[in-house]
Amino acid sequence: MSPSSLADFLLPHGFAVPHPAAVLREGSAATEIGRYALRAAADRRARRATPYASRPGARLGDPVLLVPGFLAGDGTLGLMSRSLRAQGFRTYRSHIHSNIGCTLNAAAQLEARLESIAMRRGTRVQIVGHSLGGMLARGVAVRRPDLVSNIVTMGSPMLAPGAHHVSLAAAVDLLVRLSRAGVPGLMSADCVRGDCARQSFGESRHPLPAGIDFTAIYSRRDGIVDWRACVDPVARAVEVTASHLGMAFDPRVIDAVSGALLRSDVSAVEVDRGKSA
Repeated sequence: MSPSSLADFLLPHGFAVPHPAAVLREGSAATEIGRYALRAAADRRARRATPYASRPGARLGDPVLLVPGFLAGDGTLGLMSRSLRAQGFRTYRSHIHSNIGCTLNAAAQLEARLESIAMRRGTRVQIVGHSLGGMLARGVAVRRPDLVSNIVTMGSPMLAPGAHHVSLAAAVDLLVRLSRAGVPGLMSADCVRGDCARQSFGESRHPLPAGIDFTAIYSRRDGIVDWRACVDPVARAVEVTASHLGMAFDPRVIDAVSGALLRSDVSAVEVDRGKSA
């Protein structure tokens, strides 16, 4: 789907679709996954060298819900989840197996998941969202500040969702065509041009309620979206050096995420058995 096929408000003036060759920068994801493997190996050695009784037993801060990006599922944030858990955070999956459906439906699913976690833990939840996942997180935080204490977005083009690479535009076009042909559960034309698109974008631009921390992580090396669209003016902006895909597992990005999670005021400290203290 070409940018002109999107609703005009999804690509405001001042933002641009990345050059087709920009996707070549995503090749650094191979280096970034290697960097993760080296960090994970070092962490395992350090953990084995630490007596069990000396290992941290408490969970850090509010629980963390990880939300994948467009075309992706929970598995894409599996390495980040593993690293955050090793640091002491309690992480949860979004139960989004493939983020290819209606954005309003995905937001409703995310809200229900937040309610379940908040009820189980007796505390608000922190959300870490990659790309589209971050946009969903911001929209849900606006609607349900009672459920969300902190959001961290990674490469999420909240200011201009249409400022994405032509490869993503082609994927959106395919989903819309399949939806029009009768395949259920897919993004439809209404999600990119109609009321669904307008409501989703509007919710992601509403003022964030007081009491919710917000960090927007972005990279000028992003080959998928216009990095400028990822810097929400109400967020604490953190620049990293990573590809769009690599944000999901580059240890330097994970460090930025954990730092943002630790900055947030916590509702409770959870111990390993899941009780509040």
